[in-house]
Amino acid sequence: MKATIWHNPKCGTSRNTKAILEERDDVELTVVEYLKNPPTREKLAQLYADAGITPNEGLRLRGTDAEERGLPDASADEVLDAMVAEPILIERPLVETEKGVRLCRPKEKVEDIL
Repeated sequence: MKATIWHNPKCGTSRNTKAILEERDDVELTVVEYLKNPPTREKLAQLYADAGITPNEGLRLRGTDAEERGLPDASADEVLDAMVAEPILIERPLVETEKGVRLCRPKEKVEDIL
C-alpha cells in the first residue's frame, strides 16, 4: 500500500505517526516535509474533503497567530489561502492512502486508513 505523510520533523505526533508507517512492511511511504514543499491549494482542499473535515478543522492553532487573525471563524477559502501562504498553519500530520485521508491527531488515527 502506498502512503503519503505531510510531515513536520519537529512535531512529536508527526514523528510518531511516521514511525507507525515505517514499521509496516506493507507500506510504501512517501514523506513530504510540507514546510519545505507545501501542498497546493487544490491538493490541500482535496485532502480535507477526502478526510471529511473542513479547512477550519485542519487549521493549526497552537504556536500560530491563527486565533488573533480570526482564522477559526474565517471562510474555508480564507483559511486555505492563509495555509498556502503560511504552511505552518496546516495541522499535522496528514496521511493519505488509497483507503482515505486522516489528520492523525492522535497518531493512532492512521490505523483507520491502513
